[in-house]
Amino acid sequence: MNLKQLGFTPFFEQQLEQLTVKNTIPARVLLEHKHSYRVLTEQGEWLATVSGSYAYQSFSRVDFPAVGDFVLVEQMPGEEKAIIHHLLERKSKFSRKMAGLEMDEQIVAANVDYVLLVMSVNADFNIRRLERYLVAAWDSGATPVVVLTKTDLCDDVEPYIREVEQVAFGVDIIALSAITGVGLDALHAMLTEGKTAALLGSSGAGKSTLTNALLATEQMKVSGIREDDAKGRHTTTHRELVVLPSGACLIDTPGMRELQLWDQGDSIQASFSDIEELGHNCRYRDCTHKNEPHCAVLQAIHEGNLEESRLKNYFKLQREAAYIEKKTNVAAQLTEKRKWKQISKGLKKMK
Repeated sequence: MNLKQLGFTPFFEQQLEQLTVKNTIPARVLLEHKHSYRVLTEQGEWLATVSGSYAYQSFSRVDFPAVGDFVLVEQMPGEEKAIIHHLLERKSKFSRKMAGLEMDEQIVAANVDYVLLVMSVNADFNIRRLERYLVAAWDSGATPVVVLTKTDLCDDVEPYIREVEQVAFGVDIIALSAITGVGLDALHAMLTEGKTAALLGSSGAGKSTLTNALLATEQMKVSGIREDDAKGRHTTTHRELVVLPSGACLIDTPGMRELQLWDQGDSIQASFSDIEELGHNCRYRDCTHKNEPHCAVLQAIHEGNLEESRLKNYFKLQREAAYIEKKTNVAAQLTEKRKWKQISKGLKKMK
């Protein structure tokens, strides 16, 4: 195992050259436990925890390592354990709002080159959910790819591909079966040494089965779908990075029935570029596309060139992004207060 194979590109090498953290080596986070991590180095795989000073200087969840991150670790003498002293700047991150009422960012996968948006071609196929994933994917800094799975259970996959093409502009679409192997060559060609991809999608979409097919093992536990509604059972319960035989890294993630956006207003414009472009032809510059006369967007719906459900989803995601932005501004202020309160306490102790 070498750093290049783990995806340690010049982006991270330059950071390493500028740092002077003694007795440390680079490592990549494979697995995140509750208060510890599993990291992979050129010397082996170790269990790691953050140092006391690291924890003291971290003020939010995003400051802590996530799966896919590169960190600087110090091995504990004579043990397969390490202390994490520093987190290297991320080149990309796929984030969502944490589940529940807590207003904080959760990094699902860090430092990925490709975000593989996995959706099965059965009753669980949901184009509106894909739109939501695309918004988050464009904001991640990685390249989104739509992966349609379970084609062996589908008589004709072309209608699904055409439907995805109508919302995933400029995005590669790969239709495959992890059972028969049809279509896997396209993924193998993409996942070469040094590249990292993250599998994202709802439960039962076939992420773990796909991971096993790429690994050529049964490492990931697999569950079937419920027969009554074709919806998946939760299989993967944690995010984990695995190294494929090709040398690429793959991050499998738990299924997310509902992906809550995190401060991704700009990406909505990119994901709904068709509606944005139509809006330029409206008579009024401040057209809301709801009931104004001579609205090009409403005209497109009337003529059958735009689905009304897509416009409704566009409005829904805009409202959600505005709400998150408002709440995160308040949360950021509270975090800044906690930060300076902690710093002032430290200064008083030094006197």
